[in-house]
Amino acid sequence: MDLTTALDARDATVCVVGAGGKKSTLFALADRLDRAVVTASVRIPIFDDRVAAVRVTENPVAALDEAGGGDWPLGLVPERDRSDRYLGYDTATVAEVADAAPGATLVKADGARLREFKAPGEREPQIPSNADVVVPIASAHVVGEPLTDDLVHRPEEVAAITDREVGSEIRPADVATVLASPAGGLKGVPSGATAIPIVNKVDDDADAAAARAVAGEILHRADVPRVLLTRLIAGDPVVEVVE
Repeated sequence: MDLTTALDARDATVCVVGAGGKKSTLFALADRLDRAVVTASVRIPIFDDRVAAVRVTENPVAALDEAGGGDWPLGLVPERDRSDRYLGYDTATVAEVADAAPGATLVKADGARLREFKAPGEREPQIPSNADVVVPIASAHVVGEPLTDDLVHRPEEVAAITDREVGSEIRPADVATVLASPAGGLKGVPSGATAIPIVNKVDDDADAAAARAVAGEILHRADVPRVLLTRLIAGDPVVEVVE
């Protein structure tokens, strides 16, 4: 199963949350979809080199109307925050973009400070009400590592969701518990949207075994159609689909 099919992404509004592959998911989808829009409801690192064009505008719907054939995939952001990142739009504006877009709208909907695993903060995620697909992500590389802020964004929140201690070894069940939790990866998913989790950075057999264990636990805990095991930087990013 290819990535766009596995994520039900064609002509959809897809929001990515979590850690360990959000931007890679956005750009992998953008490369494979016709006339895709890449945007954000939170801060996003500069990504001009990953899309055909970026428009910095307070009127993204007008920018869509003006887009030419060479502008796709098109990045839309409201303003530059500093030298290395853009701000994101509010969720109502992202919803308007999604309604006006000619193809898929791909949205970064929370932040992780370059960590591999996370739990959402009080004001996260920022998901538009018309989202079709929400993709909670974690990296397989955290399995077996300590639950600390070296690899985990908000380890205290992860510990609260999993009933574990900060500093304890992260198990597949812990990753699954967070991704499958309404306080974790499923937080804020609109009632009409489908959640399709990803376990990314499946780089070798050990990662694959850990990711399969995570996927099995997620399917046991949450009503999701499938879990993707991915290596999103690869030419064929889907390693396995667990249903």
